[in-house]
Amino acid sequence: MAELTPRQIVEALDRHIVGQDDAKRAVAVAIRNRWRRQQLPEHMRQEVGPKNIIMIGPTGVGKTEIARRLAGLVNAPLVKVEASKYTEVGYHGRDVESMIRDLVDVAAHMVRAEQTEVVREEAERMTEEVILDALIPPTDFDRGDTEPASDTAQRRYRSREKLRGRLRDGEMEDSLIELKVDEKPGSVGMFATVGMDQLGPDVQNLLEQFMPSQAKPRRLPVREARRIIFEQQCDKLIDRQKVSELAVQRTENSGILFIDEIDKVCGPPGSYGPDVSRQGVQRDLLPIVEGCTVNTRYGPVRTDHVLCIAAGAFHNCKPSDLMPELQGRFPIRVELSDLTAEDFRRILTEPEGALIKQQIALMSTEGVELGFQEEAVTAIAEIAYQTNRNAQNIGARRLHGAVEKLLETLSFDAPERRGDRVTIEEAYVRERLAGIAEDEALIRFGFHSLKENT
Repeated sequence: MAELTPRQIVEALDRHIVGQDDAKRAVAVAIRNRWRRQQLPEHMRQEVGPKNIIMIGPTGVGKTEIARRLAGLVNAPLVKVEASKYTEVGYHGRDVESMIRDLVDVAAHMVRAEQTEVVREEAERMTEEVILDALIPPTDFDRGDTEPASDTAQRRYRSREKLRGRLRDGEMEDSLIELKVDEKPGSVGMFATVGMDQLGPDVQNLLEQFMPSQAKPRRLPVREARRIIFEQQCDKLIDRQKVSELAVQRTENSGILFIDEIDKVCGPPGSYGPDVSRQGVQRDLLPIVEGCTVNTRYGPVRTDHVLCIAAGAFHNCKPSDLMPELQGRFPIRVELSDLTAEDFRRILTEPEGALIKQQIALMSTEGVELGFQEEAVTAIAEIAYQTNRNAQNIGARRLHGAVEKLLETLSFDAPERRGDRVTIEEAYVRERLAGIAEDEALIRFGFHSLKENT
């Protein structure tokens, strides 16, 4: 994170997301502030809280994509949750504290991956010895520093070293070996329907003790057994207590919580009484955003400095419909604008994973050389934009349906057209996508009702 300035973060997001400069700048500054806080003295560091953000905009304009791309840019645990999946504590469903437990799990996986790289060399050496032990029984001198004394021991030693060379050269990948693999028993009874993630950390640890993993012998080729053995050796070398401590520390200081569909927990104006799917969730969410302690299987986690980024379309409500206390915990509000036809054209061509580039790459796997005229790309963008205006506005997701409909016939016939060169022209685009708006109207209002009115 220290190497990424706000400008560099925005430039990295620009490679994947078109427009929405205000939102990119807001999240870039928020991410950089995490690093700035770590450089402060301890007494001041505790006083600096995260500047939480609410991103407001219709579906398909890039809110979730911004959060997803952030996860790949910064070495910080990030988890995306949907606010509509949670219920008030005491009711059936997921409680809001589970999102912090998910965040710690992500941090633990990150720390374990880093620790795996630290012990990789030793783990690979131990993995090789285990495979050799399975292929040929070891002697007393196989791992010793002295040379074997007897002729039999010398022959076994030379055979083992010869086999080691073949193993390193990849000649033994198909050889079958027998190893013991730990298999955890599946959840039974009520726990199969409730789910382990909805149980408290103490209950989870208790169940793991009552249902320990069982080692079962399996015969696998060396190429498959190597990965399993490597993971087993890493488990022996990695300090679990250290992983837990680093995971909690990273969550508390660098964790990012992306709460999507925050508008779905806004209560209707003028409503009274508790609502387990709306105001109740807001009340439970407030301590998480404000700062509290959540018990996890890795230890207690303080959420005072976890950065929260909320997002919602707010079609039928306003950010002011949220609880005043919750509004105050999201001081930064960024409004994402609707996408224009020019934005659609750029989305089709400019990002690294643009739809046009995806389709060209997919057809190349069938030996078909696919190309698009510039006018054809513009026509796709214009038709998708007009369809959003005439039917339901689903943002850039409209382009996925338009491109798939455009290339439907070619995708079906591609295996039989190997070696062909196909160029998509404007006239073909307008012909194939001429009725897309009418099709959307049929889907939206219903086939029968539309037929009755005509």
